[in-house]
Amino acid sequence: MNTNELEWALLRAERRVLGIQTKLHQWASGDSHRRFDDLFNLVTDPAFLLVAWARVRGNKGARTAGVDGNTAHYVEAVRGVEVFLGELRSALKDRSFLPLPVRERLIPKANGKLRRLGIATVTDRVVQASLKLVLEPIFEADFHPQSYGFRPRRRAHDAVVEVRHLASRSYEWIVEGDIAACFDEISHSALMDRVRERVGDKRVLALVKAFLKAGILGEDKALRATDAGTPQGSILSPLLSNVALSVLDAYIDQAPGGPRARPHQRAKRRRHGLPNYRLIRYADDWCLVVSGSRADAEALREEIAVVLSTMGLRLSMEKTLVTHIEDGLDFLGWRIQRHRKRGTSKHFVYLYPAKKALRSITAKVKKLCWQDVNLPLDALLHQLNQVLRGWTAYFKHGSSKATFNYLRAYTWRQVFGWLRRKYRRANWKTLRRKNTCDGWWPATSEVTLFNPAGVKIIYYSYRGTKIPSPWPSTA
Repeated sequence: MNTNELEWALLRAERRVLGIQTKLHQWASGDSHRRFDDLFNLVTDPAFLLVAWARVRGNKGARTAGVDGNTAHYVEAVRGVEVFLGELRSALKDRSFLPLPVRERLIPKANGKLRRLGIATVTDRVVQASLKLVLEPIFEADFHPQSYGFRPRRRAHDAVVEVRHLASRSYEWIVEGDIAACFDEISHSALMDRVRERVGDKRVLALVKAFLKAGILGEDKALRATDAGTPQGSILSPLLSNVALSVLDAYIDQAPGGPRARPHQRAKRRRHGLPNYRLIRYADDWCLVVSGSRADAEALREEIAVVLSTMGLRLSMEKTLVTHIEDGLDFLGWRIQRHRKRGTSKHFVYLYPAKKALRSITAKVKKLCWQDVNLPLDALLHQLNQVLRGWTAYFKHGSSKATFNYLRAYTWRQVFGWLRRKYRRANWKTLRRKNTCDGWWPATSEVTLFNPAGVKIIYYSYRGTKIPSPWPSTA
């Protein structure tokens, strides 16, 4: 199959997949107790497998091999996409397909600990992607609007802005949640029980369980069984973790002081000294905002610990803090805190980059500027621009102007420090004449250093329950 034929086939496949996903989502939304009994044929449908392959091939991880040593490029160049997908479909149909263990990679974290990343084979990734295409529209009908992580058309900014929105409206006490080793400790049996509430097809259930039990090939070449958890880096893991953590969403949603309470009910509870509360969750990062007292927030923290224990999860009690909005909190890289507006007596809840996030970007800038001075200035500026553009694009939706100005000055100092080390005999005037565009800002004939201070601040609007689904729930 040539490139043009593959593109047309993919376009037709995407239309078919979207149509079937829309129907699944409508059926799931129309009946909250419906179980789907014939999903395996969709997982093995040629259109679903082709779309799954396209998503795996377009991911950066396509260049990384699993335990079998094969990459997406190898499949494409040597085996051929059509042959690969045909063989995979046959293996799924005759039940001979068996997932291979994931290849473990340990990634250093900011606190000095290591994050375990599991790299599946390309074949397993395609099957997982096809499974996700089928299961996601079903479970999306059950997920609650206060959950934002790894869901279509939802962003981290939605979660952060909702915390600010509620903290500005009497929800002043905040429980900053921290689940200890969430992805490593989810109970497989409890998770499968929640999956069975919607999925009745035993072949699909067996496939999901097989991926959970596939095992891990460690960096020490030792094979370890997986009795709990879902490997980070797996295509299916974010969906399964949301299915598991939705037990927390449901508990808060159905509670008397939760989001379903009417305004008069919330007012009545406050008159009687009872708290109202909302949960905002982004994957395993969450905040419980409480309209009440500190004692109310601490009591709710204990309740949540009990709810999570049903999924085999536990709170890190030393990291799960109860704070007031006046003292502020860090959430998803942002600092959320109430301050007095300069020049007035009014107080507002502000968003700005957290100090930890700022230390992270300055450390990256410093590392780049302390590399080999034999590199051309073009190469250094390209590397810095890529890092700075991504960071400022995330943080431009808050009160970040002062931080961007500081980052501009810091980057300028680091770049000129690199130039001073590269051209040790050049004086200040020569450095500026040869390596700047205006006698001040670093640039070459091909590239100019990205200016963080020039990024326009665009405040992110609170969308609440108005976030559209990719699959309309009504015809």
